[in-house]
Amino acid sequence: MPQVSIVMGSDSDMPVMKKAADVLKELGIEFEMRIISAHREPEEFFEYAKTAEDRGVKVIIAGAGMAAHLPGMCAAIFPMPVIGIPMHTESLGGRDSLYSIVQMPSGIPVATVAINGGKNAGILAAKMLAMSNPAILERLKKFITDMKDQVMAKDAKLADVGYEKY
Repeated sequence: MPQVSIVMGSDSDMPVMKKAADVLKELGIEFEMRIISAHREPEEFFEYAKTAEDRGVKVIIAGAGMAAHLPGMCAAIFPMPVIGIPMHTESLGGRDSLYSIVQMPSGIPVATVAINGGKNAGILAAKMLAMSNPAILERLKKFITDMKDQVMAKDAKLADVGYEKY
């Protein structure tokens, strides 16, 4: 049963949304992934959001560009956390998406990550699930340690390419 649902309005969002999926896979968290347009398929969207809890979903990660209605509409229907990923847009660089997701009306919160922040959305979903799942918490701690080790290894290589540490 998926604990996280990743939803996007267009397949053009897939490169960003795949980063969230990759984190969830690495952490052993089951998820589903859908492409549903809240504007072009309103009946399908409402059915998706209304049945998410019954499918076992505990967190929705929703990516959207421009007017970015998908995360907010998910949050209006789904009773548990929704994480919005604003997509980069050519016209306004993603600021339009960011503002649309961040500026939700009182009572309809959407946790929001950076523009194109798919990886952080996956990590945030894992942290939300880890609050009540010790196994996920342990895997998340290892994931964080591994990220630290990767940075330290890159730092150690600086001397190999002629840069001195201060």
